Amino acid sequence: MPEEGFEPVRRLPVPLLVSLLARVEVPAAFWRKYRIGELDLDDVLLLNRAFAADYAGTPDRPPRFQPIEVTDATVERAAELAGTHGLRAYDAVQLACALVTREADRRCATLASFDQDLVRAATAEGFAVLTPEETAESQEPASPERR
Repeated sequence: MPEEGFEPVRRLPVPLLVSLLARVEVPAAFWRKYRIGELDLDDVLLLNRAFAADYAGTPDRPPRFQPIEVTDATVERAAELAGTHGLRAYDAVQLACALVTREADRRCATLASFDQDLVRAATAEGFAVLTPEETAESQEPASPERR
């Protein structure tokens, strides 16, 4: 039961940089969808196994993610970003990790997110963003105006 627009994200070069807290945030989101009836138990278990394999790797393939450590300075920055952009805690930490990473390597300039509040905040912070809407559009045939 992947989210709409996940295919282009799966095609991004690896490793994908994520906050260390993604290891908690992603399974928590799956379980939340289970509690509200958007996913059944089999889907949640499958998604959690797939995410764990992506996060840690398997004997057959390396991890898809490279976790970014959350330092005291990153948490302080996240606290500021939460206020500045009205973000939830984990989204603020993800954005703070992205900013710290971009400061270390300017090539890290794109953020992929399915959360509109995080997309707005990342855009305001100067990131290019990859969203489900953009990925869905990239899969549609181009109209004459878009060619």
